[in-house]
Amino acid sequence: MNIHKNLPILITGAASGLGAATAKFLSSYTSKLILLDKNSVDKKIIPCDITDENQIKSILDNLAEIPRVCINCAGVIFSKKAIYTSSDEFKKILEINLTGNFNLVKLIADKMRKLERVSGDNERGVMINTSSIAAFEGQPGQAAYSASKGAIASMTLPLAREFAPYGIRVMAIAPGVMETPMMSGVREDIREEIISHIPFPKRLGEPLEFAMLVKHIIENSYLNGSVIRLDGGLRME
Repeated sequence: MNIHKNLPILITGAASGLGAATAKFLSSYTSKLILLDKNSVDKKIIPCDITDENQIKSILDNLAEIPRVCINCAGVIFSKKAIYTSSDEFKKILEINLTGNFNLVKLIADKMRKLERVSGDNERGVMINTSSIAAFEGQPGQAAYSASKGAIASMTLPLAREFAPYGIRVMAIAPGVMETPMMSGVREDIREEIISHIPFPKRLGEPLEFAMLVKHIIENSYLNGSVIRLDGGLRME
């Protein structure tokens, strides 16, 4: 799908981290960004709790245009040993990282499928969800987080197959350890230990690199039903 100044793109988790970087990067290409986040004082960002299906539906029903692209960056990180994790805590992580994501995807897809087809491949829309390398190599204490991100990866192909007749593509990105605000409180020795396991380049990932991959996925119509790792070759042990 070609990116142009009138292409409506919706981004969740747009107030910080990967979502904010993606919004800033894509703002150079389109003037029709629809930004959602649960907590933000920025008036350009629509307050939205993605775990509230009715709230999402209300927001979508009141948009001037249906988004052609949906980029889901909303989510939380969680680390706690399983034996100390309560059932409520586990459910909460799944609710935010998985159920909230699914709510948005299904509601937007229902509207996208009624749009006119565009581009040479007769596309209607593109969905890009955010998984994590923790989906594949989760560490001790990441059972809940890995379960939520693993589910994002697992539902990519079924959703792509389901939405294919409508001309809607579904992709996921599995970032490695990225230079986001969540890493700001990590001790320097821990950062260096993580970096030592990254083959190349020897650094954390940049949010801009995530945003650049998002743009490529939007524009490359043959990318569908897959999860792309963005991790410098990192394989957690």
